[in-house]
Amino acid sequence: MNTQIINPLTNIKNIYFIGIGGIGMSALARYFNTQGVHVSGYDKTPTVLTDDLVKEGIKIHFEDDLNQMDKAATVIVYTPAIPADHGELNYYRDHGYNVVKRSDVLQWVTENAFTIGIAGTHGKTTTTSMTAHILRHTEYGCNAFLGGIASNYNTNFWSHEKNVVVVEADEYDRSFLKLSPNIAVITAVDPDHLDIYGTAEEVLKAFGQYADKIKPGGTLIQKMGTTVVTSSDHKTIQTYGYDKNGASYHTQNLKVVDGSYIFDLVHPGGVLKEVILNMGGLHNVENATAAIAIALILGIDENKIKLAVADFKGVKRRFEYKVKTENKVLIDDYAHHPEELNALISGVRSIYPGEKMVLVFQPHLYSRTQDQCDGFVETLDKADEVILLPIYPARELPIPGVTSDMLIEKMSISKKQVMSKEALLAWAATTPDKLIVMAGAGDIDVCINHIKDLLISTK
Repeated sequence: MNTQIINPLTNIKNIYFIGIGGIGMSALARYFNTQGVHVSGYDKTPTVLTDDLVKEGIKIHFEDDLNQMDKAATVIVYTPAIPADHGELNYYRDHGYNVVKRSDVLQWVTENAFTIGIAGTHGKTTTTSMTAHILRHTEYGCNAFLGGIASNYNTNFWSHEKNVVVVEADEYDRSFLKLSPNIAVITAVDPDHLDIYGTAEEVLKAFGQYADKIKPGGTLIQKMGTTVVTSSDHKTIQTYGYDKNGASYHTQNLKVVDGSYIFDLVHPGGVLKEVILNMGGLHNVENATAAIAIALILGIDENKIKLAVADFKGVKRRFEYKVKTENKVLIDDYAHHPEELNALISGVRSIYPGEKMVLVFQPHLYSRTQDQCDGFVETLDKADEVILLPIYPARELPIPGVTSDMLIEKMSISKKQVMSKEALLAWAATTPDKLIVMAGAGDIDVCINHIKDLLISTK
């Protein structure tokens, strides 16, 4: 087996992605496609995203089939979600191909660029997307590798002649330690991916190592209250936060007008007055604060920044309104950790105070459900009614006793139940409830458009 990882960017002609439909993998596939490289790949099931990639000229198949794989590829990129017994992956490994992870390729792409890396156990996708949007909208320019689909552009990647890269720095499998950013953001450090790290202390340690990867003369921007331990001898350290007066960048005078937030942003150089953010969730005000901080550090004109923020339409499945009428509201969100769910619920409450909230949640991973059980229960109890789908297993085998029913049994609220996707659709067709919030990182999104249509038809 060939374990040597070489940087082939200048010579690569063919590249093959195993798990090409993943949000991070597809961004890289799009990058190489724009560079004139022959791109192809495999994924388990067709999705809207793989359909879009095919339309862009990328060949994709959906069977683990040695006859359909590209044996002429010089680089094989795989995602850790691919099972160890995958036939194509093992063929490439056994026959001496240059088999690498997504994080290795991101390292190649970013190592000679001015890199803005945004990390955190939650909040990083919206912050990354907003940062990239601000740089694009203000004509500063950047190459963007996003962890979600930016609603303004309906893509997770774009290129620019300017040698600036904005990238979501993923902590899973310690992937972000391959990056050496000029500007690094840490949005949150909560216990997560304990199947990889083992303990919360190890998660914190990894984020400290990420901060230490900042290039000399670079800047660390971290959410106020995080306790990341890092050397400060070669970098500037600044903080940000929502309504936190001690932070380098913070908000004040926040108000809600017609479902949008208007606030002033205090920064080391003064005050940015009446910033308008047209998306829900107080956590997104905080994400916007981090993105604006980056733009100010880059020297972008303040008025241009305000116009860009006001124009930001959000990220698919990040506090995304699927229905927003007088009688029905359906919000879709990727939240899959207790802290993310808590932020989502708080954000909804800030916009719809006093309105009954039905939360539909699909737990993601048996290990996360087990590790964060008490946190999930405490957060889910903050809704008025909870409907749980069965746990989405992703890469995992079941853990005995770890089920959605386990969470239901521990919850205190009276209105709670576990439903199948089919039962959920039947419920949506008849529910009189106005405010429905759907959350999860599994395949709950396959139900969203069906429920949207049902709610609109029964309004």
